[in-house]
Amino acid sequence: MSPQAPNQQPTFAEHCRYWLDRNILDLGRQMRLSYLPPLMVYLAAGVSGLTGIVGAFFVKEYLGLSAEFLAALGFWTMLPWTLKMPLGHLVDLIWRHKAGLIYLGAALIAASLLIMSGLLSSPAAMREVLPAETWYVLAALLSPIGYVLQDTVADAMTVEAVARYDEQGKPVSEEQLRLAHTTMQTLGRVAIIGGSLLVAAANVYLFSGVESLDAAQKAAVYLNIYHLALVIPVVSVLGVLLAAFLRYREARRLAAQGLEFDEIERRLARPAEEITEVNWWILGGGLGFCVFSVAMGLSKLPLSEEIVFAGSLVIVLFLMARLTADLSPRSRHALFGIAAVIFAFRATPSAGAGSTWWMIDVLGFDQSFLSKLSLLTSALTLFGMFVFRRFMAERPITYIVAFLTIVGTVLFLPNLAMYYGFHEWTAAHTGGVVDARFIALIDTALESPLGQISMIPMLAWIANSAPAKLKATYFAVMAAFVNLALSLSQLGSKYLNHLFTVTREVRDAATGAVSMPADYSQLGNLFIATTVIGLALPLAAIFVARRTWLAEGEQ
Repeated sequence: MSPQAPNQQPTFAEHCRYWLDRNILDLGRQMRLSYLPPLMVYLAAGVSGLTGIVGAFFVKEYLGLSAEFLAALGFWTMLPWTLKMPLGHLVDLIWRHKAGLIYLGAALIAASLLIMSGLLSSPAAMREVLPAETWYVLAALLSPIGYVLQDTVADAMTVEAVARYDEQGKPVSEEQLRLAHTTMQTLGRVAIIGGSLLVAAANVYLFSGVESLDAAQKAAVYLNIYHLALVIPVVSVLGVLLAAFLRYREARRLAAQGLEFDEIERRLARPAEEITEVNWWILGGGLGFCVFSVAMGLSKLPLSEEIVFAGSLVIVLFLMARLTADLSPRSRHALFGIAAVIFAFRATPSAGAGSTWWMIDVLGFDQSFLSKLSLLTSALTLFGMFVFRRFMAERPITYIVAFLTIVGTVLFLPNLAMYYGFHEWTAAHTGGVVDARFIALIDTALESPLGQISMIPMLAWIANSAPAKLKATYFAVMAAFVNLALSLSQLGSKYLNHLFTVTREVRDAATGAVSMPADYSQLGNLFIATTVIGLALPLAAIFVARRTWLAEGEQ
């Protein structure tokens, strides 16, 4: 900000320039070429949403899966994210060869996309091998496994991307390192949201006018999007190749300065004091978790999902206790308290697929409008990350989660009101201006910036507190615990969809006869239940945490 006269107040324009420089331009100035490889992997994760809208319409138009089944499938698709626990430690152990996991993840993602492409381009041939529903479930499970592999390695790549020595070979100060890691994590979130923003913009273009197309033409549009999505694994692989090239180029530069091989390795490789030793509790527990989950998933036991969740939670909590044993009591309690609050916040159930079906069938939200909502969500989320940057840095996590819980509940009320006809009343009194789409746009605009906020303070806390040689392991174990909350959220959604049954119209593909009528009569009760639980569960967790683990105050 330019200097001011002693009693002269800054103008509004100067305030705006100062805010822009401090929150956005300064972040750009801190960008380094070495940050680009992990950002490319994160960008691929953000672009993964390209097939989200297509998938929702594909299930609705081509498959006879119930909302309860889809909620149960959501549980299993979230479960691979708890694999970050052993994978994170594995990455620490095979630091030099971690790129192989990116390649494997890319192959699994490509396989998932090719299955969906086959279901659209050659459905008869695919059904000769397996039912379409089985193919869809397989594709739905392969994709998250691929993204888990890539995300785990990307977390490790962010550590490697930050230079520990300056161009003169002098060690970078702790303060500069901390700033660089914070910048790297922020840019990683920006890359993910930026990827979703690109996806949303592409969907607006690709779905333009699709509502007027016949079934065959819609299928061609869907197929084109799945083919376009094959760029996702390519982007992540290019990120790894770029990292290898940058390392090779830096090694050549240091060699040209006359440095010996050992000195080059000292600067570019992981420091000896950060070499990870095998933690058999992590690997053994992770392997046990995988075997346990697969065995239960393949069994016909009742409540298999609940048993998997309970067993997984016990294993992860045990590993958390082992991993944090060396932390000071206050740091350990702070970590447990923060994790518990975020767990409760992310464990709140949603209305599930029935809500989307209702928006499509009753409110008339087509592919084009839903893609515009997605574009607005991504754009405002990215903007909100900058707006709330200081808010996240200056306030305790319990305050942030309480704020997000209350605001999120208030912003969900328009959906509940529209179910009971609020949009019809507003349209009648505003000449049709404030209709369902207008309300959805405004509500999305207000809610979007809140989406990525809750996890950032916890990630920053781990980055600053975890031992240097166990960064990836700490990220992975804590992510496994918090991602179990999403599995619990899916279980809650399944229970609520069983209690309040919502069905959309299903027609026989050959005869066109209605095999299942649409029934949204219970959706209002489903909305009310999710609203109450979504408000009560996080606030109760905050109340308990502040009187137990966080009684000494948050760090």
